[in-house]
Amino acid sequence: MINMKTNFTILFLILFSGFTFAQNKIETGKKAPEITMSKPDGTPFSLSSLKGKLVLIDFWATWCAPCVGEQPELKKLYDAYSEQVKANQFEIVGVSLDKNKESWQKAIERFNINWIQVSDLKFWKSPVAKAYEIDELPFNVIINGEGTIIAKNLHEKELEEFLRKNLSKH
Repeated sequence: MINMKTNFTILFLILFSGFTFAQNKIETGKKAPEITMSKPDGTPFSLSSLKGKLVLIDFWATWCAPCVGEQPELKKLYDAYSEQVKANQFEIVGVSLDKNKESWQKAIERFNINWIQVSDLKFWKSPVAKAYEIDELPFNVIINGEGTIIAKNLHEKELEEFLRKNLSKH
């Protein structure tokens, strides 16, 4: 027979051992959480509106030097796959974890970013940052046309190679 002290000990061990019943949502093969945020002009955007496309979701911020450094590279990729963008096969969605709208908008202009940009300007407290379990930037996720995560946190040559392989199939 298990007594109250044993029950308490088991509960204590479960709670404080780092054991968790929650599953990591951001894994390849799992459905990407919905993103519903505003574009810089205030119009609403939902990730689900891009169903059927390969989507690179780029989490970044203007205060993040590595993120800012990646924007010209993303611009090159976006321009390189402009035909796939026009054919509704590919899109990039930039999700900013900024809290200053003016800084965010100036960066979009400075880097001539012409792909979708969204933010709720809530910094690390953004519900989307929590849903995507973001604890560092830059971070990205690639989803297929059904919204399933097929890759995450690819950068530079690795990202370029992944897009080349996956967009040449279309």
